[in-house]
Amino acid sequence: MAVEFIGPRHLRLVLAFLAFAMMAGARAQDAPPPQPQPAATPSGQKSGAPGGRGSQATAPAAAEQHRLPADSTTKQTVALPGRTLAFTATAGSIHLFNDKGEPQADIAYTAYQLDGAEPHSRPVTFFFNGGPGAASAYLQLGATGPWRLPIGADAAVSSASPDLVPNAETWLDFTDLVYVDPVGTGYSRFVATDEDVRKRFYSIDGDVNALAVVVRRWLEKSDRLLSPKFIVGESYGGIRVPKMVHELQTEQGVGVRGLILISPVLDFREYSGSSILQYVASLPTMAAVAREAKSPVSRADIADVETYARGDFLGDLIKGEADTAATTRLADSVAALTGIDQAVSRRLAGRFDVNEFRREFDRRDGKVTGRYDASVLGFDPNPDSSSSRFSDPSGDPLIAPLTSAAVDLITRKLNWRPDGSYHLLNGSVERSWDFGRGRSPAESISELRQILALDPKLKLLVGHGLFDLATPYFGSKILLDQLPAYASLERVKLVVYPGGHMFYSREGSRRAFRAEAEMMMK
Repeated sequence: MAVEFIGPRHLRLVLAFLAFAMMAGARAQDAPPPQPQPAATPSGQKSGAPGGRGSQATAPAAAEQHRLPADSTTKQTVALPGRTLAFTATAGSIHLFNDKGEPQADIAYTAYQLDGAEPHSRPVTFFFNGGPGAASAYLQLGATGPWRLPIGADAAVSSASPDLVPNAETWLDFTDLVYVDPVGTGYSRFVATDEDVRKRFYSIDGDVNALAVVVRRWLEKSDRLLSPKFIVGESYGGIRVPKMVHELQTEQGVGVRGLILISPVLDFREYSGSSILQYVASLPTMAAVAREAKSPVSRADIADVETYARGDFLGDLIKGEADTAATTRLADSVAALTGIDQAVSRRLAGRFDVNEFRREFDRRDGKVTGRYDASVLGFDPNPDSSSSRFSDPSGDPLIAPLTSAAVDLITRKLNWRPDGSYHLLNGSVERSWDFGRGRSPAESISELRQILALDPKLKLLVGHGLFDLATPYFGSKILLDQLPAYASLERVKLVVYPGGHMFYSREGSRRAFRAEAEMMMK
């Protein structure tokens, strides 16, 4: 690159020119504000650029190579049953800088704003998926956007057509929509090449701070600071979004009216390791899967299992495997509830982890259940193996059609054409993630307590799928029940629908959850 041959004096001139150019278009390019507050640096942590002279010389050129293109704004309409919605769509990015004004990352977003509405009184909702490493296309194209990709039943296969259809259950009727892809997902990318920047963004606190800044920047850029604001988080979004709301409340000067969590994980300690609560949390879902195989069920049909799980089942678990009477009683009850062979249940002491259940549930037919939706069965690629080596038949087949649909929507319909690859689900992000906290696993219940206490008008809606083994609904039920009395039923609501992690893939569940969200916002 030519920049490698630039002398120190000319380099300073080049850097000065670039800094001036960025500041000249501060609002259009989301350049850093003049105050010395870091834009994408976690609170309490140091920010910094690489210290060597050589890295300083190559950083500007490397940054420009990685930038996302200018925003694209188009006028769109979608014809739906009983109404036609006209709206403005913007596909673009928010640029994040450190406290020195050096570019760190470009965060891609897609926004839909209804034409003719009063922007200061109309709600605006921000959507974040989980992973960490998942793009927001799951929520946009599966549930709430103006167009939808059918991903339920027979449509959930890799070779399914990626053609989008008008979404009769879009939330655009009652709120404007902003879908945000954290760095490393969608088209979002690092601009800086410093490894410290990557480590900072790929951490719990760094991620929360960066995305809270993105929300504030979008509100400023779009003149929507006065609008009622809501935030939606799915899966790992259950950790990410409550922390974001607290960051927005206390550090970014942005209040939030409501928080909506879809299939959230709220506390990692209850899903692994030696915690016996993992078995309590998953048992109602496992029983629901067994009953669904015979006839359709709802949560009301699993009330007896919930009672058993929090009562006699938990009591026998606490007694431990050394109590043979309790262990046999527990194992036989689990076998009866799940339909799994009694001998297998006794061998495992009635303590099925998720993968053991997925393989044993229909092993006689050489099939495994989904993790995201355990009511979905697929072939075990190694049915005679003593080890478990299978993917998720309820999740993995969605990657290809959702990726193709998202790329086609962004590049063709919305006319925004970034270079590089689009990442719907980026495993390298999760593998690089710093969950921190030392011996204390990541959790967001502490932040939920804080934000609900700080703002008595803030409301929380939590939605789960009955057949989800990735984040079982009963785990959230147990944790939400521990909130103080100020988190009353009028403020905190748990709803459970037939379906899995993406329960919104089922029309009835998608419609019912939309009604709950609309009720919250109105």
